[in-house]
This record gives sequence, structure tokens and C-alpha cells, in this order.
Amino acid sequence: MILVDLSQIMISNLMIQINGRNAPELSEDLVRHMVLNSLRGHNKKFRDKYGEMVLACDSGNVWRKQIFPNYKAGRKESREKSDHDWAKIFEILTTIRRELKEHMPYRYVELDTTEADDIIAVLVRKHHDQKILILSGDKDFIQLHNKNVQQYSPVLNKFIGKDENPSIYIKEHILKGDRSDGIPNVLSDDNVFIEGRRQRPLTKKKIESWVNEMVMTFTDEEQQNYDRNQKLIDLSLIPPEIEAKIYDEFNEVKVAHRSKILNYFITRKLKTLIEVIDEF
Repeated sequence: MILVDLSQIMISNLMIQINGRNAPELSEDLVRHMVLNSLRGHNKKFRDKYGEMVLACDSGNVWRKQIFPNYKAGRKESREKSDHDWAKIFEILTTIRRELKEHMPYRYVELDTTEADDIIAVLVRKHHDQKILILSGDKDFIQLHNKNVQQYSPVLNKFIGKDENPSIYIKEHILKGDRSDGIPNVLSDDNVFIEGRRQRPLTKKKIESWVNEMVMTFTDEEQQNYDRNQKLIDLSLIPPEIEAKIYDEFNEVKVAHRSKILNYFITRKLKTLIEVIDEF
């Protein structure tokens, strides 16, 4: 099974296009072709070994915000400071996601309150006896790696995380937090990022000492912050009711028939992709 972190793939490839030295003006046609060609290339490359492709999609109103309101709170501000037209970008991506669901022969899994990370983690656990490829550059997925689960970054064009120990990686990740998601390290309080303060420094030596302990010992505040981060980062702690909904959706989702691809490509004038339609 090829599990595609669709939003991450779409946005990372899009950024390469619009940040290029001679990047053309952003257009829906360009982005559509880029996304479809990326899916085609990776499906062709990996389908014989890993099987069907599944598109895992982010949704709004993420459950993590209910337990930590500051989760990803800084992303909107970052976009507002950017020179890019994010309203147009999201409009284009939403259109293309809708088209993929309607016309392409892949399971498209999206549920309110869930992220692609949740969907991929649940499917990895439910299909633990299968060979699985996670198609994403997001290192959060290293915690899921095992003898049957590998990860490939489409941007770097290589497998990633092969030299990491997943059990050590998840401990370190929880201790460090994740600035891009608004999650502070275990020495810092909930509001450090949204108030524009610096985190309390967490040294590599201190991280190593904690990771090497059989049972990590914290102050009360550190323990509270560790528990906060673990709930947000550790993909084995997805609430059971959300996990059940994800797997039900995976089993019930209707997949578009392959016959719909040709009409879709003709309608969207995707001539070069028609020539390689069997690779989808």
C-alpha cells in the first residue's frame, strides 16, 4: 500500500514551482499537471512492490486543537507575512483535491477533525502485515517505521529515516516539540510561541540523558509539558473513536472507476498525461 500525505505533497511541490528562479505566474492548470504527474510517477515507480495508492487528506477543525488550542496557531500569521497569495493557493488546491476524489482510481480518505498523519498511522497499524510506503517528506512519520514500513520523500527523491531508531526518535521529538506545529519543548510553557518569547534552551546533552533513562524523571511542570507534547505528537495515541471512524471511512469509500480518467484528462486538456494514462 502506498499512503500519500496529499496536502504535504501538493504544497511542497507547489513551493518548488512558485519559488523557482524563473517561476511562472501561479495557475490552476500548472498546479493540476504538477500534482497529477507526481502521483503518476510515484505510482509507476512503486506500485509493483507496494500495491494500491491511497490519498490521505488533511481536514479542518483538527481534534488536537481541542486539547491544545495553540496547535498550528502560528501558521496563519506566517502566511499573512508571506508574499504568496495563499487564498488563491488554497482555492486551487481545494479544486484539485475534489477532482482527484471524483475522477482518479485511488481511495481518497478525508474526515472532519483528522489530519493525514492520523489516517496514515491508523492504516499502518491496521495493515501491519503488509509492505507499506509512506509518500511524504514529513519526519513525523519516522515513528511508524518498521521492517514493513518505509518512507519516501518526493521532494528529495529518496528514502528517508532509514538510519533512525523509531523508538528513540519519538522520545526526542516529544522532548523537543515541533515549532512548525506550535508545540513547545518540554521546558517551555503553552504560550511561548504565540506570545513571541524564546523557548527555554534544551541542550542535546539533556535530551540524551532523558532518552537514556529507563524511566524519564521530570519536575511536575516538565511532566505536564511532556504529556502535552506526547498527546499531540505520538501517533499511537490517536483517540479510539477517531481511529474507528478513519478505518470505517477507508473501508467504505467509493473509488472512481478507471474509465473516468480519460474524460477528466480530455476536459482539462492534459494531453501529455493522456499518453501515459496506464501509469495512473
